[in-house]
Amino acid sequence: MHFHLNINGRVESVTAEPKTPLVWILRDELGLTGTKFGCGVASCGNCTVHLDGVAVRSCQLKVEQVSNQKITTIEGANTAVATAVRNAWVQKNVVQCGYCQSGQIMTAVSLLENNNNPSDEDIENSMAGNACRCMCYLRIKDAVKLASRKLRT
Repeated sequence: MHFHLNINGRVESVTAEPKTPLVWILRDELGLTGTKFGCGVASCGNCTVHLDGVAVRSCQLKVEQVSNQKITTIEGANTAVATAVRNAWVQKNVVQCGYCQSGQIMTAVSLLENNNNPSDEDIENSMAGNACRCMCYLRIKDAVKLASRKLRT
């Protein structure tokens, strides 16, 4: 089937089976490889994208479910919040291997777009669904807090 997807502000046309997971459309059909495949069951967060501004796992979304919604990947996350989060990631030296970071960043951006002054508990609850094999959780939390402070000033 043929689908028209609104990805990063552009309409993209793809031909795929309706049940194809969005992560594979992004990576294999459109070359947007910033969205990573991790577990395939929505438990690691590596494939996180925004669907109409909400952080979602693209491994569990079928292409047929998203044709009328706005999809934002790490490549298209260019808001002031996304910039603040990326800068905080660098300042706090968050990344080790980097594999989970696009999903971590997309989750943090979604949190801060909805709550620019999250408590520690808010951050922990929001980021809890994202796994980091390098155990960078404290630096991730510090980076989210730094981005939050920068956005408020």
